[in-house]
Amino acid sequence: MQGVTLTFAIIVSLLVIALRPKYALVAYITSLLWYPAFLAITIGTIDILVGRFVVAVLLLRCLLDDKIRSKFNWCRLDTLVGLSMVVYVFPYFITQTEDLLSTVENRGGFLMDTWCAYLAARFIVTDRAKLLSVIKCISIVLVPLAILGVIESVTEWRPFFPLWRFSPWFVRWGAFVREGRFGFARAVGPFSHPILFGGGFAMFLPLIYYLRHEKNNWQPFAYILSGVALIGALSSMSSGPWVMVIVVIFCLAMERHKQWVKPMFIFFVFSCIFIGIASNRPFYHVIASYANLLGGAGWHRARLIDLAIEHFDEWWLVGYGSKDPGWGPQLGMTFTDVTNEFILAGVRYGILAIIALCLVLAKAFQGLVSTYRKMTQPAMKSLCWAFGSLLFSVVVAWMSVSFFGQLMPLFYCSLGMIGSLCHSSFNWQVRNRLPLMQNYSAQMVS
Repeated sequence: MQGVTLTFAIIVSLLVIALRPKYALVAYITSLLWYPAFLAITIGTIDILVGRFVVAVLLLRCLLDDKIRSKFNWCRLDTLVGLSMVVYVFPYFITQTEDLLSTVENRGGFLMDTWCAYLAARFIVTDRAKLLSVIKCISIVLVPLAILGVIESVTEWRPFFPLWRFSPWFVRWGAFVREGRFGFARAVGPFSHPILFGGGFAMFLPLIYYLRHEKNNWQPFAYILSGVALIGALSSMSSGPWVMVIVVIFCLAMERHKQWVKPMFIFFVFSCIFIGIASNRPFYHVIASYANLLGGAGWHRARLIDLAIEHFDEWWLVGYGSKDPGWGPQLGMTFTDVTNEFILAGVRYGILAIIALCLVLAKAFQGLVSTYRKMTQPAMKSLCWAFGSLLFSVVVAWMSVSFFGQLMPLFYCSLGMIGSLCHSSFNWQVRNRLPLMQNYSAQMVS
């Protein structure tokens, strides 16, 4: 199977070199969506994933191409993402008990999935035309994946399941596959967990729905493709993606009622305070009790926060690294399943990692809000709103799940697109309103 994986990686890498930059990025994203992340190319002690192989080639092309490199402009979000990478890398070396080479390999792979994926999107997505081309291609690529999700959910036939035995990290197929809900199986596709499978659809849903603003018959297709993405997310039968879908739908509905956003946020904050005072337990315990749509371990998420607070003095400085915190018995498990991205960042790298992650998210939101306010054209405002919906749904999902596998580089690609979109040099190219042969920055468009 390694030969097949290597062949696939080489083919996609050649496409990345031969295709126009925006389609090269699409080829990389497609390889993340469709090729199992549990299959790798083993070279000595190093296991190289297809996505990491391809993004290395893509980023190298961007750095060597003067035309691509000349359009890149550094921004504050780049600085914060870069600093967060430092926080995620150096504490890991302090806490590791493995040999130095293994630690370097681990952090190298992590940077390929995060920093390199982010930079690839930043280099390539420099104008609205490229961004929309990428979104359109993603919406089409997701269609057969959604069909596969429906087939798996209804028939329990999983074509990628036999490939697990070729994984260098082979583990027995988990209970999450055997466990059905409402008479349906949990679709997993080429991902390693149904939550990741459904999360991919939910994350791109607001971007696909944005295509309703496009011309040339894209409006009806946008509604159809949005429905397909919605079905794909629901086929995972996982509460994480379902919550993401609900958040996305709520955010998209609020686009027509923006005046209610601030009052609702204030109401939510005061509600949490009131619940904390009136209840005999912390407010997040109450929320966890009612937010789990499909049943399952809502209490696990709440208890995890309790344990992180109780053991704060143990992990706040540099975290535990890749070591298990040892909270499993208190969670009714043999190991500690940290199903919260913020807590996971803390227990792995320390409190600075949580701060860095929050700063990155805050800067991304601030950039989207600032760009939104500068725009006057409704379609441009809606594009900022779509990315804001994506980012907000991910933040909410991170309260109950943590990203790994293909979903992490997909998120950092999206974050890179946000960085480009919010930069003053981003070329909006509004058809039928501005000449296409000229470049207009956000300030000039508004």
